Amino acid sequence: MSEQHAPRSLIVTFYGAYGRAAPGPVAVAELVRLLAPVGVDAPSVRSSVSRLKRRGLLVPARTSGGAAGYDLSAEARQLLDDGDRRIYPAAGGRRDGGWVLAVFSVPEAERNKRHVLRSRLAGLGFGTAAPGVWIAPARLHDETRHTLERLGLTAYVDLFRGEHLGFTPTAEAVSRWWDLSAIAKEHEAFLDRHAPVLRAWHARPDTPPDQAYRDYLLALDTWRHLPYVDPGLPPALLPPDWPGTRSAAVFQGLHDRLHRAGAEFVLRG
Repeated sequence: MSEQHAPRSLIVTFYGAYGRAAPGPVAVAELVRLLAPVGVDAPSVRSSVSRLKRRGLLVPARTSGGAAGYDLSAEARQLLDDGDRRIYPAAGGRRDGGWVLAVFSVPEAERNKRHVLRSRLAGLGFGTAAPGVWIAPARLHDETRHTLERLGLTAYVDLFRGEHLGFTPTAEAVSRWWDLSAIAKEHEAFLDRHAPVLRAWHARPDTPPDQAYRDYLLALDTWRHLPYVDPGLPPALLPPDWPGTRSAAVFQGLHDRLHRAGAEFVLRG
């Protein structure tokens, strides 16, 4: 069964992979050209761009030639910069030990903010240690702080750094804080779809830019969500033969083989 890729997600993926390196705004006509290989038609591009503009992620601007186009907002660039440290395994930075705790309390009169807070912490990869106490690897502290500041939720949250010193072994506690079986299934689904793509590229000597661009963008669009489902727990705390190790290797292999050739397709204009 083929994967479903939302047009808005593919546009964000394009900007993360190639668009933000452009010397200026990307013309709407160019976005239409660059989204066509991954199955997005012109009306879907335009409607999706409008939604991203309303969300404050894209800002309208004119290209150097005077054409209508869009650039990333400062907020979107911060989101993409934070995402790079997760999405690209080789750029993941330090994997220090320890944890970051988010302890929050939201008044009942503002329970809508409680829902937003829980949703965003879950979306950042936090697990639930106890009611109102969420936990993640310590390296996610900066991204968590950026997210809470951007959403105006800092008044309801305290962040702590520390070690697990409880009576339950940490590996056992981790299995309570996160649904590791569900996370493993996400990695296995990625492997089922994209490991054969990598094998096919390994079997051929050429790397046509248009095909490289298509396969890379589709793989990245799927992969970039996984490091938020899986916060990247230390290997010693994970079950044996954790599929996340293999899925990260497959994505890195696709990135190494296809990203640069895909850039050639983008630059054709």
